[in-house]
Amino acid sequence: MYISNLSFVKGVNLLSDISSVEVGQHWYWEIGDLQIHGQVLVTSWFVIAVLLLLAVIGTRNLQMIPTGSQNFIEFVLEFIQDLTRTQIGEEEYRPWVPFIGTLFLFIFVCNWSGALVPWKIIELPNGELAAPTNDINTTVALALLTSVAYFYAGLHKKGIGYFNKYVQPTPVLLPINVLEDFTKPLSLSFRLFGNILADELVVAVLVSLVPLVVPIPMMFLGLFTSGIQALIFATLAAAYIGESMEEHH
Repeated sequence: MYISNLSFVKGVNLLSDISSVEVGQHWYWEIGDLQIHGQVLVTSWFVIAVLLLLAVIGTRNLQMIPTGSQNFIEFVLEFIQDLTRTQIGEEEYRPWVPFIGTLFLFIFVCNWSGALVPWKIIELPNGELAAPTNDINTTVALALLTSVAYFYAGLHKKGIGYFNKYVQPTPVLLPINVLEDFTKPLSLSFRLFGNILADELVVAVLVSLVPLVVPIPMMFLGLFTSGIQALIFATLAAAYIGESMEEHH
């Protein structure tokens, strides 16, 4: 019993050590005993402000025949509706359009802000500004929200019967099915974080080595891959939600 407790304590200490590992330097806000990544909140608020501004501009003068910004907003809405309908299904998709749309637009603008906004010229006491999705805390939070969403979707539709999926098609697969629910948020968060971090590092290195011509094509490629990463995250989130509501036989 003593050995078991000692192993548990060592495991907790190991997790604590891992959680303290950081990539780069950070500018912290001290709120009581909490340390908050200030640069992530600043850039996240910037992204939210951009999205709110676009929404206000696109909907301030609605017309029966859309033109200009209203036409663009409706195109984006139809795209998100089609994505959600494809992954979740015709009968179930409508309540999830706002959630999937918010995920997609927030990640898309976050990723593009890292490529288009010259965050590096803003000096901080410690650390530097970058896209919010360049920070593992942001991507993990988005992945955990997705996990909560698909658990809620399954429980809301099936009740306690939702947990039958863990013993389908055979109870032997119970450990694997449980493990799958832990790997989903991990894969979502690390895929997004790794791709955005790698893209910004590549561009930064090329700018320092060849500051004139070579980085420009890489920046355009970064814009393309950033959009694809937002699409992949939103598509997988919708697919997980649709899967949680499927009837298993």
